[in-house]
Amino acid sequence: MLKQTHTKRVLFFLFFDIFLSLISLYVAFELRFSFEIPTPFLDNFWKIFLVLLPLKIAFLIYYNIYKVAWRFFSLNEGKKILKAHIYSYIVFIFIFLSFENFFLPFARSILMIDFVLSFLLLGMLRISKRLIIENNTHDKNNETLIIGANSITQMLIRENNTLNICSIVDDDAMIIDSYFVNIKVQDSKNLSTVIKEMNIKTVVIAKNFEQKKLLELYEQMNTLGIKDIKIATMSEQEKKIKDLTVEDLLARHPKDLDKTLVENFIKNKTILVTGAGGSIGSEISRQCERFGAKKLILLDSSEYNLYAITEELTKVEIVSVMQSVVNKEFLEETFKTHMPDIVIHAAAYKHVPLVEANIHEGILNNVIGTKNVIDLSIKYGVKKFVMISTDKAVRPTNVMGATKRICELYAQNAVSSENAVSLKNANGTDIVAVRFGNVLGSSGSVIPKFKSQIEKGQNITVTHPDITRYFMLIPEACELVLQAGAIGTGGEIFILDMGEPIKIVDLAKKMISLSGREDITIEFTGLRPGEKLYEELLIDETESKTEYESITVAKPTLYDIDILNKDIEELLACANQLDKLKEIVPEFNHQLNGSVTVL
Repeated sequence: MLKQTHTKRVLFFLFFDIFLSLISLYVAFELRFSFEIPTPFLDNFWKIFLVLLPLKIAFLIYYNIYKVAWRFFSLNEGKKILKAHIYSYIVFIFIFLSFENFFLPFARSILMIDFVLSFLLLGMLRISKRLIIENNTHDKNNETLIIGANSITQMLIRENNTLNICSIVDDDAMIIDSYFVNIKVQDSKNLSTVIKEMNIKTVVIAKNFEQKKLLELYEQMNTLGIKDIKIATMSEQEKKIKDLTVEDLLARHPKDLDKTLVENFIKNKTILVTGAGGSIGSEISRQCERFGAKKLILLDSSEYNLYAITEELTKVEIVSVMQSVVNKEFLEETFKTHMPDIVIHAAAYKHVPLVEANIHEGILNNVIGTKNVIDLSIKYGVKKFVMISTDKAVRPTNVMGATKRICELYAQNAVSSENAVSLKNANGTDIVAVRFGNVLGSSGSVIPKFKSQIEKGQNITVTHPDITRYFMLIPEACELVLQAGAIGTGGEIFILDMGEPIKIVDLAKKMISLSGREDITIEFTGLRPGEKLYEELLIDETESKTEYESITVAKPTLYDIDILNKDIEELLACANQLDKLKEIVPEFNHQLNGSVTVL
C-alpha cells in the first residue's frame, strides 16, 4: 500500500490541487470583501470554482506537471505551473465575458488575488519536499566534499539524504566563490587544505576527468587518507553515485569515436555475431542493437550465455542459434537461411592456460572455427567480415596466441582471386581483423578474479612483479571494433590504441586500496604456461595510420592461401602440433614457466 507508483503520485497531486484551489479561491473572496462576503457574491462561488478548476487541471496536464516526480521539481517546472495558470485564467476570462450574466454578481479583482494565491500554493506544495530534503539532517560524521560544481552537484545536494555535503571545489574561475545551494565553491588548488580543515571523510567526483587527471586525484586522495571515494554521473537514462572502481581509473575514452560512421555501417543490416554470449560478443550485440541493426543472428555454443544475451536485447529482431563454429555443415545452414550482411566473429577460446592444456581443441575451435566462418562469409556474399583478434597474436609465446595469429593470416589472405573463385565469391567480401589487448571486466580478466579474492579476504595472486598488460573498457573497445570494421576495405589488421601498458601489481595495489582491506597482501605465483611479461600490439613499427588516431593498421603479411590451407590440414592431423604451429608462425616462441614469492 505504501509503495510509490505513478498513479498514486498523480492522484495525490490531483487531490491537493483541487483542495488548494478551493482554499485559494475562498481566501481570495474573503480578502476582496475584508472577510465579510456578501451573500449574492458567495452564491456564485461554486459556479466560478467549477469552471476555473477544470481549466487549471487541464493546463497542468498539458504541461506534464503530473509526470514530474516530487523530488525532481525544479525552476523549469515552476515556470510551467505559471504558464498553466496564465492560460487557464485567460480562458476563464473569455468564458466569463461570453456568459457574464451567468457569473454575476462577481468582483473581477477576485481573479487576480486567486491567481497569485493558487500559483503560490500549488508551487509550494511541489517544492516542499525539495526544501525538506535540502535541509535534512545528514550524518554529521560523514563530512563530504564534492569535486566539480555543476548540475550533478546540484542534484546531489538536493536529493542526497545520507552524505553531509559541506564543501565543493572546482577549477573554473567563473564559479569559484559562488554558492551552490548555500555551499561556497572553493578553488580546487586548495583541495588538500579543504580536506584537512573540514575533516573530510568522503569525496565525490562529479566532473568528467581524463584518465590521467582521475589517477592523479586518486593518488592525492590516497595520500590524504581518504578511503571513501565516489563518482557521480547523470545521463538521460539514469542518475547514480557509486564507489570509485579500478575500471574508472583505467578507463580510456577514445576522443575520435565516430558514431555516425558506425551507425551508417550497422543500421538496417542483418548481422551475425559469433560468440554472441561472451564478454566481447555480447557487447558487440548490444552496440548493434543501439546503432539500429535490422536483425541480429546471435550464435553461441553456450546455452546459458546465449539465453542471457537473447533475454537482454528487446529492441531488435533476434535469431538465437545454439551452434559451434567448428561444425561447418550446421553453420552453413545458418548462413543460407539468414544471409547476413555483416559477420562479426568473436567466438574463440581465449584463456591461455586452458588452451595450453587442450591444444587440439584450441586449434580446432580457433583456427578451424575462424576458417569456417570466413569461408562461408565469402561463399554467401557477406559484405563485411570482422574478426576479433588479440595482442597475444604478436610474437606469440602460447598456443592461444599462435592460433589467433593463424586466424589473422587466413583473414588477410583468404580473398585471393583463386580462393574467392573456389568459394564462389560472386559479390566480394571485405575481411578485416581488429587486434586489441585485455578488456576491463571480461570473464577471463584479472579484475573479477582480484575482486573475488578481496571479497573472500584472500591474498591477491599475481604471476610476476613485472608483468604488464594493455586494458580498455569493453564498450569503448567494441565501438572501435565496429568503427574499424566500417572503414576496412579488406585484408587489414586494425590495431586499437590501448594507451600505456599497466603493471598488474599496480592494479592489484589499487584494488586493495579501494577496498580498504589493509589485511590483504600480494602473492607472486610465477608465470603460467605460455604467459609472457609484456604484450605487444605490433610486430614492428611499420604500421600505417588511419584518419582516426585510435586505430592504426599493421603491415600486411602475405601467405599463399593454398599453402596455408594445406598447412592447416596438416596441423589438425599431425602428431606434434606444437612443431607445426612454429612452422606456420615462425615467431611463435613457446614458453613454460612457474615459482612463488610474497610481497
